[in-house]
Amino acid sequence: MAAVSVVLLCGCTSTLDLFPTGKVDTAVKTSSVGGAQGKDRVSDETTIRNAVSSVDIQRNAGNPIPWANSASGSAGVISRIAEQRDEAGRLCRDFVTTRHSYQGIANFRGRTCAGGDGEWMLLSFDRQG
Repeated sequence: MAAVSVVLLCGCTSTLDLFPTGKVDTAVKTSSVGGAQGKDRVSDETTIRNAVSSVDIQRNAGNPIPWANSASGSAGVISRIAEQRDEAGRLCRDFVTTRHSYQGIANFRGRTCAGGDGEWMLLSFDRQG
């Protein structure tokens, strides 16, 4: 049975043109995929917002807060969080974080505030330098 399989496989591979000579398919075009990067950024922003909004600032005492997003493969460290109320009286947290992603390492500043329903909203997330 093994000899028959080898003979059959040899017959199959002889019909495959694994190394074509002289012909290149120029109809295929490649480009970067912006949609995936956009989805990863939104996913990362949600992960960071959740980390910033859920930390107990008193217990944390200014210690760095690592975060990781398994959906995008990104990770980082939130180095500062400052809590205050904005003009509308909402509880807000300004933060500084790094983001290590497939696009490289970057620093970000952001702000998240609690809405009237208690849900936290990311109001800003800006790349620094």
